[in-house]
Amino acid sequence: MIVYIAGPMAGMEDKNREAFRAAEEYLRLKGHTVLNPAVLPDGLPASAYMPICLSMVQAADAVYLLRGWGRSHGAGIECNYALYQGKKILRQAE
Repeated sequence: MIVYIAGPMAGMEDKNREAFRAAEEYLRLKGHTVLNPAVLPDGLPASAYMPICLSMVQAADAVYLLRGWGRSHGAGIECNYALYQGKKILRQAE
């Protein structure tokens, strides 16, 4: 299964990359192909990230929600788009 990781990034230390990296490793060990937005380069205009991320969501079979995703405007958009597309929603254990 192709899984996109969604979670909080803005305002977090190193854009929460460690949590994304750990989730990617966990999902790969489960046998999934992982789309990780935290590997996108810094320096793009903020408006450039969401179209890229929504394209990754569209390519995925499921979205894996990290802890704290509900406080993230971007992750909320990604989750709603995934639901609209009929994707599976997986959640990180709290």
